[in-house]
Amino acid sequence: MSNYIFLFDLDSTITRKEILPTISERIGKQQEMRDLTEATMRGEMPFKTSFLNRVRILESVAVSEVSDIVKDIPLNEHIAKFILENRDRCYVVTGNLDVWICKLMEKIGMLDHVYCSKAQVFEDKIGNVISVADKELIVKQFVQPIVSIGDGDNDSGMAKYADIAIGFGGVRDIAPSLLRNIDFAFYDDKKCADFLNTLL
Repeated sequence: MSNYIFLFDLDSTITRKEILPTISERIGKQQEMRDLTEATMRGEMPFKTSFLNRVRILESVAVSEVSDIVKDIPLNEHIAKFILENRDRCYVVTGNLDVWICKLMEKIGMLDHVYCSKAQVFEDKIGNVISVADKELIVKQFVQPIVSIGDGDNDSGMAKYADIAIGFGGVRDIAPSLLRNIDFAFYDDKKCADFLNTLL
């Protein structure tokens, strides 16, 4: 038995949709959100800058409404099943906000196994963003061998320091910067989960 720890990106890796663009549909800001998301995926804008801009687009939506939307976002079922069955060795590493994703994390048993951005909430609205998660810094804290799984530019730092880096392109194209730092690429979540099971 190996002693790998598995670090999963959230959007388009565990979920079958991008979370923030899904929320933006509720307020008619899809295009604005899509433009920022795509620019970030391509590495044309620093993640922190882009994320804070995207939060500003969505700050008018009640936090309780957002967390309910996120809880019901469809998942890549085989990857989600792998996490549920191996939760002690899995962690979610995402730039998304704790107050938005908490119900989804509870649903997949990862509430105490998630590294994410943090925000203060006032009267059910985002007040201040306290911190934005830096995946590269997070991955450096682990001392056991790491398998990273992600799809975006901001997963590149995580991949660079992982013992095994996997790009998952089952929902959207794997970011070019990530492709340069991975050992394996999968475009089907069952095949990805099957491979992860060989690493247990």
